[in-house]
Amino acid sequence: MAKKQKKTEEAIGLDVQLTKSEAFIEKHWKAIVAVLLAVIVVVAGIFIYRRYMAGVEADAQNAIAKSQQAFSAEQFEVALNGDSTGSMGFLKVIDEFGGTKTANLARLYAAISYAKLGKTDDAIAMFEKFDSKGDQMVSPAAKAALGNCYIQKGDKEKGAGLLIEAAKDADNDAISPLALFQAGEVYESLGQKDKALELYQQIKDKYFRSALANDIDKYIERVK
Repeated sequence: MAKKQKKTEEAIGLDVQLTKSEAFIEKHWKAIVAVLLAVIVVVAGIFIYRRYMAGVEADAQNAIAKSQQAFSAEQFEVALNGDSTGSMGFLKVIDEFGGTKTANLARLYAAISYAKLGKTDDAIAMFEKFDSKGDQMVSPAAKAALGNCYIQKGDKEKGAGLLIEAAKDADNDAISPLALFQAGEVYESLGQKDKALELYQQIKDKYFRSALANDIDKYIERVK
C-alpha cells in the first residue's frame, strides 16, 4: 500500500512539473518562439552570407584583374579609376565589393598608386583603411610604406616610428633591416645619432644575414 501511495505521489509530482512547464511555455510562448526564430535566422544567415560572400569574392577577383595589370604596367591613374577597356579601377572595386578580401587588397593597391602619383594624403588615408592584420609579409610592408608616406609629408618622427614597428612585426631579413635602416637615416637627419646608432646596431646583431648588414659598419662608424 505504501509503495502504491509513493508511486501515486511521484506520478502526481511529475504531472505537476509537466503542468508547470506547460504553463511556462504557454505563458512565454511568443518569447520562446522569437528566440528560436532568432537563432535559426542567425545560423541560416551565417550560412547564406558565407555562400553569398564566396560568390561575391569570386566576382571581386575578376573585377580587380585588369586594374592589377594596369598597376603592373605603372599606369596608376588607370589602375585607380579604370578606363574604357574594361578596367574597373581599384576605387570602384572597393565601393562595389566592400567587405571582401579583394576589396581590402584593392585598398593597398590604391594606397601605393596614390603614393606613386605623389598624392601623399590620399595614400595615407587609404593605407590607414587597409586591414593589415594577419600577414607576416604584406602587413609589415604596408606599415613601412605608410611610414614612408608620413616622412614624405614631413612628419619624420611618426614615419620613423612606423618603420620601427614594421621591422618588429616582420622580424625577417627581407623587411626588417630595410625598415630599420630607413628609420636610422631619418633619425640621422633629425640629429638624433644615438637612436640611429641603436637601429644600425640592431641590423648588425639581429639581421646579420641580410644584404644591408654587409655595409652597416660604415653607418655605425658615421654616427658614433
